[in-house]
Amino acid sequence: MSITDFDADRPPQPPRRRRRGGGRRRRSLNEVGMGDGSREGAVVEDVEFTRSDEFDSYYGRPVVKAPPWKGPIAIYLFLGGVAAGSGMLAFGAQCTDRPVLRRNARLTALGTVGLGTLALIEDLGRPERFLNMMRTVKVTSPMSLGTWIVGGFASFSGVLGALEVDRMTGQRLPLGVLRPLLGAAEVPAALAQVALAPVLASYTGALLGNSVVPTWEAGRGHLSYLFVSSASLAAGGAAMVTSPVAETGPARLLATAGVVGDVVSMNRMKESMHPLEAEPLETGRPGTMLKWAERLAIAGGIGTVLGGRNRWIAAASGAALLTSSALTRFGVLHAGLESVKDPRRVIEPQKARLAARRASGITDDSISTSG
Repeated sequence: MSITDFDADRPPQPPRRRRRGGGRRRRSLNEVGMGDGSREGAVVEDVEFTRSDEFDSYYGRPVVKAPPWKGPIAIYLFLGGVAAGSGMLAFGAQCTDRPVLRRNARLTALGTVGLGTLALIEDLGRPERFLNMMRTVKVTSPMSLGTWIVGGFASFSGVLGALEVDRMTGQRLPLGVLRPLLGAAEVPAALAQVALAPVLASYTGALLGNSVVPTWEAGRGHLSYLFVSSASLAAGGAAMVTSPVAETGPARLLATAGVVGDVVSMNRMKESMHPLEAEPLETGRPGTMLKWAERLAIAGGIGTVLGGRNRWIAAASGAALLTSSALTRFGVLHAGLESVKDPRRVIEPQKARLAARRASGITDDSISTSG
């Protein structure tokens, strides 16, 4: 029988009589450390709680467990964005008759999506896990849909990349009967690539926002816009590095639009967050990364607008934009991983949202504390 607060209402019990015959005296439960009546010895000492323990789960562990994502995922986020932006840029170059820009953008898309897929597989640990993810399609899961998006984009990029390499070598690749088939598939593959490109650029933002990580979950309404903007400035920067300035007009426009969208999206995302949720984006190592990402984006954008027609300035501006995009992806990833370490970033924003809902008169669904 265990002792609870209700036992105080019981009448006092008379003491038990000792046995006759001089038997061995039984020690009381208090003497053996089992005064609570559980008949089990105490395995831990009494715990004294402090104010910080209000925000911790038992044994001082954080409320939310961090996802096991490391550097390879950040590389995948960056390279996937470059690939998506390059796919859009390649289609624009094809429509405006810029063959060098089209070729470089297609090859950039193929190379980056290939390396990004390898980074994703590296993070998964075993290659067969990537194939297992393609066994089903779950429309409510950004991760499931993202696997198919990456696979489809990579396939169409492979067709277009093979065509460009064949043209570069003077049709010396041993394609045989496949050459006319590849030529006939160019337009459908280009249309499919440009259709999947915006989804590839944005789904990773939805993937992060669909988690319970405080900073990512709080920014779920802005992360996709941020990642699309980051992909645009990165792809424009890559084209400015690899292509002659005579054909990089669309790349400069895409990069400039990406810089504006990147800066605006990041600031609006921070403003929409609780201060504790935005804190990892502004402090520590992630904060340093994102500060430099913004500086390089602005510097690269200014160089693109004012000196984009100069080969050296265009290349330097493009390199700054690529670095900015990479720092944005790494910064956002590490900010999310950092945000789970302090349980206050989970509890305090929920309390604030709940108080705001009650203050506005919403009381019938007070358990809802999501943003």
